[in-house]
Amino acid sequence: MKLKIALFGITKEIVGKPELELEASAEQSVAGLIDQLREKYPALNELTSFAVAVNSDYAADDYQLHEHDEIALIPPVSGG
Repeated sequence: MKLKIALFGITKEIVGKPELELEASAEQSVAGLIDQLREKYPALNELTSFAVAVNSDYAADDYQLHEHDEIALIPPVSGG
């Protein structure tokens, strides 16, 4: 299946574009997606963490993705 992923902040800078389209297995989980992204873009390993949102809600690692899900990578935020 094809997954479209919106990228923000440092994740957008690492990948080099604001949106990414990936081919994934039919039973891809959020954890599997993170592993796939870290393998394809090793600089993501330098981030201490980032969240994955699916259909406007933060998703657990075991959430099973579907082809038409709205997926976004949310980088760590700092400030004061």
